[in-house]
Amino acid sequence: MNFQNIIMKKRNGIELDDKEIRFFIKGYTNGEIPDYQVSALLMAIYFKGLNERETLSLTKEMLFSGETVDLSEIEGIKVDKHSTGGVGDTTSMIVAPLVASCGVPVAKMSGRGLGHTGGTIDKLESIPGFKVELSIDSFIEQVKHHKLALIGQTGNLAPADKKLYALRDVTATVENISLIASSIMSKKLASGSDAIVLDVKIGHGAFMQNLEDAVDLAKTMVKIGNGMNRKVLALVTNMDQPLGLAIGNALEVKEALQVLRGKGPYDLKEICLRLATEMISFGLKIDSVSARRKAEANLNSGKALAEFFDFVEAQGGDVNYLKNPSKLPSSTETIDVVSPASGYITGINALELGLCAMGLGAGRSTKESKLDYASGILLKAKNGDFVDKGQTLATLHLSNSLKYDSDIESRVVDSFTINSDKTASSTKLVLARVSESSTDYY
Repeated sequence: MNFQNIIMKKRNGIELDDKEIRFFIKGYTNGEIPDYQVSALLMAIYFKGLNERETLSLTKEMLFSGETVDLSEIEGIKVDKHSTGGVGDTTSMIVAPLVASCGVPVAKMSGRGLGHTGGTIDKLESIPGFKVELSIDSFIEQVKHHKLALIGQTGNLAPADKKLYALRDVTATVENISLIASSIMSKKLASGSDAIVLDVKIGHGAFMQNLEDAVDLAKTMVKIGNGMNRKVLALVTNMDQPLGLAIGNALEVKEALQVLRGKGPYDLKEICLRLATEMISFGLKIDSVSARRKAEANLNSGKALAEFFDFVEAQGGDVNYLKNPSKLPSSTETIDVVSPASGYITGINALELGLCAMGLGAGRSTKESKLDYASGILLKAKNGDFVDKGQTLATLHLSNSLKYDSDIESRVVDSFTINSDKTASSTKLVLARVSESSTDYY
C-alpha cells in the first residue's frame, strides 16, 4: 500500500477505508512512515475531516496499537470519567471516591497537567507518600478490594495516540473534532471501563470555545463509545471562570476535602454531584433521581470522605495530612490582589488565571518543569459578586525560593472585569447533556 496515495485521497476529500487507516496507524507507530508524510495526512484530515465511520476506525486502530486493560475480574459495572481540561477542575478527586462509596467500582487512569490545565495525578502527588504508579495487577486488586484506584496512564496504553498528539501539537492540527475525539476515546476505551461519563468544558479556560463545537465533540465521543459497545454520556460544562476557588495542586486537594465534608464552593460541589449522578446511574442501573439522592447522602454522611481516606492510604498516602490539611504543602508567602474599583464582577478570564498560576509554579510550561505543590491562586470573589475598591479579589500563594514575576499581580487584576451594572456572564454550570438517544440543552 502506498502512503502517498492515502494522503492524496484525503487531500481530495475521499473517504479512507479501514485497511488504509490501519496501514497509517500501524506504520507510524512502528516507525515505518516518516513524520513529514503523517504531517501531510494530518493537515489533509484537518481541512477535509473524517466521517463517523473513519473516526471510529481511527479510534479502534489507536486503541489496539498497544496494550488494553482487562477489568473483567472486578465485579459490577466499572465506570470512568474524563474531563477535557480546565482551571480549578478538582472534580476527579471528589467524584471518584463519591461514586465508589455508593458501591460502583472506579478504575481510573489520569494524566499530568501541562500548561494552564492541572492534572489529577499532580494534585494527588502533593499528598506525601501517594503512589501514582501501580502495576496493572495491583491496580485491579485495589479496585476489587477498595472500589477505587487512580493511577497514571501506562506508556503502552494507546502509544499511537501519544506519537500522533506530539506531531499534531507542532503541526497546528490539534483543533479537529475527529482527531480530538479519537485521541481521548482511544485512551479511555483502552483503560477497560464499561461506562464513561465525559465532562466537556467550554469557555475561556477550556479547549472548546463555543457551544456548537463542544456539543459536536461530545456527540462524536458518545458515538465512538457506543460503536465500541460501551455506555457513554457527556455533560457540557461551563469554564468561563475557574471551577471552585482554588487553582494549584495542594490548594485544590484542600478544597476537595472541603467538598467531601459536604461544604466547599457551590459550583464545584454541584458539578461533582451532576457527574457522580450520571456515573452512579450507569453503575447501579438506577434512574437519575435515585442516583442523585445516593450521591447527596454519601457526601453529607461522610462516607465519600471515608472512601477518599481509604483510597489514599491504599496507594501509600499519609492520611494524617488529609485529617489535618494545614500539614499539606503550604506557601511561605501570600500576596493579596485587590480590586481597583467598586462594582460587580461581570467576567473572569479563567485561561489567564491558569497561566498566572503556572507562572507561580503550580503548572508546567514544559513536560520537564518541576512543580511547586504549594503555589497557586485562591479566589476571593467570582462572577456576579459585588466588590469594593481595595477588596481582595484573589490571594497569590508562592514560595520564597521561586523567582516571582511582579507582572502576575497586574495580570490577575486584569483577569477580572468589573462594572457598575450586574450584567455578569453566564454562571449556568451545565449547558448540555449528550446521551446515545438525545441531546438536551439547559
